[in-house]
Amino acid sequence: MAAPKQDHDHSRDKDHKHDHQKHVHGADSSCCGSDSDAMCGDIGPVGNVDAAGRSFLVNGLDCAEEVSILNKALGPAVGGTEHLAFDVINGRMTVLDTATPLPDDRIIALIGKTGMTASVFDSGRAEVDRAAHLKRQKFFTALSGGFWAGGFLYHAVESGPAGAVQIFSDHGATAMPVVEITSFLLAIVFGAWLVAPKAWSSARRLSPDMNLLMIIAVVGAIGLGAYFEAATVAFFFSLSLYLESWSVGRARNAVAALLDLAPPTARVIRDDGTEADVPAAKVVVGDKFIVRGGDRIALDGEVVAGAGGVDQAPITGESALVSKEPGDEVYAGTINGEGTLTVRATKLASDTVLSKIIRMVGDAHSRRADVEQWVAKFARIYTPIVMVLAILIAFVPPLAFGGAWAFWIYNALVLLVIACPCALVISTPVSIVAALASSARNGVLIKGGAYVEAPARLTALAMDKTGTITMGEPEVASLHPLGDTSERDLIAAAAALEARSSHPLARAILARAERDGIKATPAEDTRTVPGRGVEGLHAGRAIWLGSDRFATEKDMGAAMPRNVVDRIEGAGSTLVAVGDDKGLLGLIELRDRIRPDAKGIVAKLHAQGVNTIVMLTGDNERTARAVAAEVGIDEVRAELLPEDKVTAIEELVATHDMVAMIGDGVNDAPAMARAHFAIAMGAVGSDAAIETADIALMTDDIGKVPWLVGHSRRTMWIIRQNIGLSLATKAAFVGLTAFGMATMWGAIAADVGVSLIVVANALRLLRAKGQGPAAPKGGERVGENMAKGALAHGH
Repeated sequence: MAAPKQDHDHSRDKDHKHDHQKHVHGADSSCCGSDSDAMCGDIGPVGNVDAAGRSFLVNGLDCAEEVSILNKALGPAVGGTEHLAFDVINGRMTVLDTATPLPDDRIIALIGKTGMTASVFDSGRAEVDRAAHLKRQKFFTALSGGFWAGGFLYHAVESGPAGAVQIFSDHGATAMPVVEITSFLLAIVFGAWLVAPKAWSSARRLSPDMNLLMIIAVVGAIGLGAYFEAATVAFFFSLSLYLESWSVGRARNAVAALLDLAPPTARVIRDDGTEADVPAAKVVVGDKFIVRGGDRIALDGEVVAGAGGVDQAPITGESALVSKEPGDEVYAGTINGEGTLTVRATKLASDTVLSKIIRMVGDAHSRRADVEQWVAKFARIYTPIVMVLAILIAFVPPLAFGGAWAFWIYNALVLLVIACPCALVISTPVSIVAALASSARNGVLIKGGAYVEAPARLTALAMDKTGTITMGEPEVASLHPLGDTSERDLIAAAAALEARSSHPLARAILARAERDGIKATPAEDTRTVPGRGVEGLHAGRAIWLGSDRFATEKDMGAAMPRNVVDRIEGAGSTLVAVGDDKGLLGLIELRDRIRPDAKGIVAKLHAQGVNTIVMLTGDNERTARAVAAEVGIDEVRAELLPEDKVTAIEELVATHDMVAMIGDGVNDAPAMARAHFAIAMGAVGSDAAIETADIALMTDDIGKVPWLVGHSRRTMWIIRQNIGLSLATKAAFVGLTAFGMATMWGAIAADVGVSLIVVANALRLLRAKGQGPAAPKGGERVGENMAKGALAHGH
């Protein structure tokens, strides 16, 4: 974490900060409570859905379409959809404590009427139940596919090669044998087994959805005697539902893999000195445990014995080993290198940084991106339109133009098949969750789908200075001894006065003394002069150290070389004067180290289209401008109080489309709350930082910010690819169907093929390692390019 701002008696730079105020964006805390808005029901109250309610595991809750069904089925019974919250990725529905009281069995019965099954949520059994549901889907899909293939093979054997081809053109004049019909009917029954209850529920509510659309297509094909086509539709729709459940599970497993980072046991040292493997959940704060070379660390703690390098990449994304010795912190899930460490647990297993990350990523899906929400709104309008269009295609040509009934009804059924937006509804949420999981692996914690999308549109970035652009750790930049004093004498005198101080400036002076091989012998009778400096006795003489104002009060102001003073102040550094009872010994220049890669990072952000980068700091004007000039920052606003930073952010928000504030997540919270989204630096070790911002960088590495922008743009580019391919395919087939040129085979092949492609494309995000492509300027604004918003899922 960044060091605290300098407030030493002899420091000239003070950064005025407020106490931490946890900010909550209005968008995060809102909930809609309208039955007409399926997505608002999906979002529900943001955050941990276990927080204030009863949770149920709903088998079949795979997308926003089911959320809409559950809202309509349960909303009236619980007093409105605002009392329901959903976690689609984990198949969980929560009835909030604000709902009308209903017993669990009544809620489960209402869910059962929708064609889905439910049970009281048990985290220990949830994965087993989900696996059983997926196995059930797989079983019925396999039976459907088996009978479908059996019927087709029977036809091929009975009819020969020519007959096998003829099956794709309504069998010509050849009647279908009873065995073949039976096989295809069984394929239909098993393929529609899990879909029919949902379709029936939809029909009873007079609320058409994709399940009803598919069942109508199947029944219509049977009515036309097109058993093979009907079986094919049923099988492939069942396959698409299984594929959806599998892909959602794949994304869920990517998040769950974080759980495997921390070992289940820790080797605890008992009071009698013996060692025993104890479940990590039973280790209490203060217990000491052994971590051998190559082992993963089970809990957050402090090293009390041993030394070595620790691989923190699983938590922070850092590639290099981090040296650890007694007194240093270590984190659960990180990997010990060579050697053995003895660690004292400082947090329970449920409170570790890793546990917080897992909870944050798990809850993140409830904060849905605009790009997810558009699909649900689109599907709510799209499905009735498709139904009406299918009716028009079936009836208008025969009635108005004397067309053949069977031909145009067949075309209407083709439209129903191709209109099913399975590819559309599967890919978007899987893309978002995959992006959340891969960013967590790379040391960037994104707290919701909305914040996956936002960095792609970033146009202005406001930064704090200390701990963000600079290291937050002052260092001695130069020594200016005067008269007969040597550099060693100067630093020795300063180190003597600061020997027992832990202030950042004192640590910088002591570090320089250690580097020069000077032993810091503490001065005697030291006393602090408030607002000025410190003085004491050393080697039989009175010595003092402080600001230039302190030197002036000692009548040493005239002895300070003006060219040196002007240069130090012009560089934005801190001037420390050191003297004794005889005169001025010299001047020490201290400055906060600028991050070595800060200039390159700012250049990358500019290249990515972040047009305005602003430094907001409480430091003095000279210091701020010197740092900004060296790094390449566009604007500087210095000597700001917290309320001034808020005003500055509000001005940026008024003139830019997407503004982010990056700071330490605590002192900058008021300003961070006003930005469109906030990024906290160095979340490791700071609970407040993790909980405050919308995005937390798990190290103090601002190099993750360009990576974040690139990753966001890559995610949105993949989502746009999926949306474009899905909609283009459907638009082409709708046009062909309107002119009677499409076939059910083409519709089925296109729907299933596109579904497979978009799922594979979405899951590529799980392998995200480096910076994604910089989207064309303006191209990242998905909301404007794709009908002002984007997609959520629902079939």
